[in-house]
Amino acid sequence: MGVSSGPRLSGMQKQVLALYRGFLRAARSKSNEERREIQSIVSSEFRRNSKEINRKNFQYIEYLIRRGRKQLDQLKSPDTVGLSSLTVNSSQSKGS
Repeated sequence: MGVSSGPRLSGMQKQVLALYRGFLRAARSKSNEERREIQSIVSSEFRRNSKEINRKNFQYIEYLIRRGRKQLDQLKSPDTVGLSSLTVNSSQSKGS
């Protein structure tokens, strides 16, 4: 692989991107309708969190990463057919 000319990513940023890619990969194993729904939920959830959460709130971001990994493990199960969105009070996410 070639060297990327983009900005260097922190370890936490790499974890978030890996989690996002993991969700998209897991969605491929579901039916077309479920895949589109999962991709939509995942995309909107990650986009919303990127706008609403203070980037220096490392504890909360780490919590979201842990929660996301648990959700991803559940999604990978063949018995799981969908994914739901969880809304967290934004006052918790704004703190430092």
